[in-house]
Amino acid sequence: MIFNQEDVLDYLPHRKPFLFLDSISRIDLSSCPSQDFTLDEFKVDELVGCEIEGNFRVEQELKILEGHFPGKPILPGVVQVEMMGQVCPFIFKHVYSQLLKSYKIEVQLLGVDRARFKKPIFPGTDLAIKAKLLKARGGFQTYSCEILNSEGELHSLAEIFAQIRFLPKGES
Repeated sequence: MIFNQEDVLDYLPHRKPFLFLDSISRIDLSSCPSQDFTLDEFKVDELVGCEIEGNFRVEQELKILEGHFPGKPILPGVVQVEMMGQVCPFIFKHVYSQLLKSYKIEVQLLGVDRARFKKPIFPGTDLAIKAKLLKARGGFQTYSCEILNSEGELHSLAEIFAQIRFLPKGES
């Protein structure tokens, strides 16, 4: 495990019941820069090709399941898209660790393309949420994302379009 639940809570502004990420288990940096950058040197396009994997266990007690659907709970597709979005910015936490001592990252989901929901997700399922940075220009990125169960079966996939900004800590 690269980032545990405490690290996730420290980095993301999300909290229960809208936090859908337990940990980050893998980051493939083989195509990423090996050094930290300052804000002046920030080159997000050098991160293209980086991959990340997060994990989430769908617990029976998850609030969103109470109404979707009573008696046969299924994780909503919109929550699956949110999971994908929550995993993506962790590429920056790993590569820009020195920069993030003085700055916080602000991420905005701007669009979702090619979303597909192949299999329903039920309570008790352990999920792997994978993202790969496909394109980056300035503060805008496109990620290819997918959600699989612990047996490697694909449940959903989408392309996520997001914007990141680095803000001095204490500024919003």
